[in-house]
Amino acid sequence: MSMAAEEEMYRCRKTAAEFFGAPGPECVAFTLNCTQALNMVLKGKLHPGDHVVTSCLEHNAVMRPLKALESQGVSWTAAQVVPHDNDATLDAFRKALRPNTKLVVCTHASNVWGIRLPIERIAALCGEYGVPVAVDCAQSAGILPIDMEKYGFSYLCIAGHKGLYGPMGTGMLIARDGEGLSTILEGGTGTGSASFEQPESMPDRMESGTPNVPGIAGLRAGMQFVTSKGINRIFHHEMNLIQRLYGRLEKTPNILLYTQRPDDQYDVPVLSFNVEGMPSETVGRALNERGFAVRAGLHCAPAAHMFYGTIETGAVRVSPSVFSNMNEIEGFVLALMKIIRK
Repeated sequence: MSMAAEEEMYRCRKTAAEFFGAPGPECVAFTLNCTQALNMVLKGKLHPGDHVVTSCLEHNAVMRPLKALESQGVSWTAAQVVPHDNDATLDAFRKALRPNTKLVVCTHASNVWGIRLPIERIAALCGEYGVPVAVDCAQSAGILPIDMEKYGFSYLCIAGHKGLYGPMGTGMLIARDGEGLSTILEGGTGTGSASFEQPESMPDRMESGTPNVPGIAGLRAGMQFVTSKGINRIFHHEMNLIQRLYGRLEKTPNILLYTQRPDDQYDVPVLSFNVEGMPSETVGRALNERGFAVRAGLHCAPAAHMFYGTIETGAVRVSPSVFSNMNEIEGFVLALMKIIRK
């Protein structure tokens, strides 16, 4: 039974390596979530005196570890993202680099506003300076094609429960050089058990304790599902829905929109808005009562809310899936209009 479990984990590693263009299955370490993967990179890579470049749209999974690392002498700079202007965004990252920059870590797409960063160009820039790049793929994995080898990403940090359709409580760290990271957790790995030292090789180095085998099996099934549907097909389906929603909300009184119309080249299918004069949590609760699952508040990303001035109010976030349809978008707008009138 233990061999069967190990074989299932290997099948998932192999599926993930192929899905994300990693050098091999050994590069894939399973984590509790994307947050754990980001912490493994940040706390395993950085030392006193090091500098990090990130973006102004980051989730707290990046910002809180960076804040914690300040007490250890690590400094960081948030590069200004310019929506729908990749040249300006890239220039901001270039200007943020310093001689002691040891890592660039940034989101692939904002979990609040859907703004996509030009990570391929950022990775190429960092390659010129010999700086490794860690990408937070929580909002993009399964939605956008990601090829680690082609673009030279050093680390991919991945959530299993969003665009990969895996169970909650699953994630992955895909590392080209996992052996070069210090560990933040040590323990039993089932290998080299005669030694008190943590294994040096991946993926054992980053996996201690009993793994979530049922979750990992579900994660593999999710990736296979996405592959069978086609990432591009899923992306365009969801973008059509979110673009339709944007167009309808744009014409609805008392709706506050902050971003430009979602664009296939610059965004992912996520839209956040507010109703004038109503707390986002009140709108979210009212929509939930009518059968629509949204998220309201700050979405664990205060930096992103500071970007558009919604730090005091938060926002209501809509994120369709491959299972959503146009009738649900129209029903959502009608429900929202009723909430506003009431």
